[in-house]
Parts: sequence; structure tokens; C-alpha cells
Amino acid sequence: MKIYSISILLAAPGESAVALSTASDLSSFSFYQRGSVGEFMTFLSKTVAERTPQGQRQTVQEQNHVAHVYNRGGPEQLAAVIITDQEYPVRPAFSLLTKVLEEFTAKVPQSSYSNVSSISFPEIHTYIQKYQDPRQADTIMRVQQELDETKIVLASYSRTFATELVRGEKLDNLVERSNALSMQSKMFYKTAKKQNSCCIIM
Repeated sequence: MKIYSISILLAAPGESAVALSTASDLSSFSFYQRGSVGEFMTFLSKTVAERTPQGQRQTVQEQNHVAHVYNRGGPEQLAAVIITDQEYPVRPAFSLLTKVLEEFTAKVPQSSYSNVSSISFPEIHTYIQKYQDPRQADTIMRVQQELDETKIVLASYSRTFATELVRGEKLDNLVERSNALSMQSKMFYKTAKKQNSCCIIM
């Protein structure tokens, strides 16, 4: 079980999502892959945050990565995304997202959202280390589960990334057209996809 990244984004409806605070742990990737993997995770985080309606949560799987997103909306218009491996449990992931958003809104004034470089939220690095073990989120889960049942209408927990894309767009097409990804990241994505498709065991 592994958390690769946690991101807090400003996700106003109809606008591009803006990363306000991010932490990542890419130590399980080789040194030469980390830049490309990091770019791809940023791209995936922004894309799922933009395409998740306000007040909803969902889980989106792309190859070996799972993005859990909670678009809290409200006056702050914040969303949080955690990208994990397939083994990381769903409930602790969503509990962690709720906790991170609550602490972020308590410590970072909304007036600073327009100046991303002025935002200081070092706690996000503590969270990514501490919650590599999902059992750390259990105490949060108990209280948060009761609150979630009354406050939030949960969206479908499991959707493939393809169903989230508008009018039949494919992730391959988005990656190809994206200016946010370097050629190296695009090549990493294509190579990883090719390797994963040839190694399916029946």
C-alpha cells in the first residue's frame, strides 16, 4: 500500500484547477522516472479535480494508479486528490482528504489562494508520510463517516477514467494534446501503458 501524492487544488467550476499545495513520495520509482511520474500525477490530479462535481467524491483508476478525489466546493471551491496504488483502501483515503481540507482551510486564508507562492502548508508533507499506513486514518474515519452520511451525497466510488472524459475522449488523446506534459512524460506514459498491456496474466 502506497500513497504517491496528495494535492489541494482550487477547483472553480468551468475553470482550470490550480494546485495550491502538493506533496509526493516517488521513492518507489527509479531516479530517472521521478520527473515524468511527478508531471503525470500533477496532470491526473488536475484533470480529476476539474471533472468531479462540487460536493462529491469519486475514485478514478488509471492503469496501476488510483486517484481518490473530494471536491468539497463551498465558498473556498477546494478539491483534494490523493493518488495511491491499487491496494490502498478507499475509506482511509477519503478520510485523509477530508482531514487535509479541513486543516488547510483552517490554516491558510482564502485571500492567499490567488498568490500560490505565498501559501505555506507544511503539514501536507507530514500527512503523506504518516498515512502511508492506512490504519493511521482509522480514528479519523469513525467520526468522519457519521458526518459524511449527513452532509455529502456520495457519487459512485468506482468509475474508470474513460467514463469521466467528455464525449468519448481518451486519456491517450488528452496526454498527446497536453502542453502541461513534457515529451519525456508523454514517452513515459506510452511506455508504461505498453508494458502493462503486454503483461496481463490470465
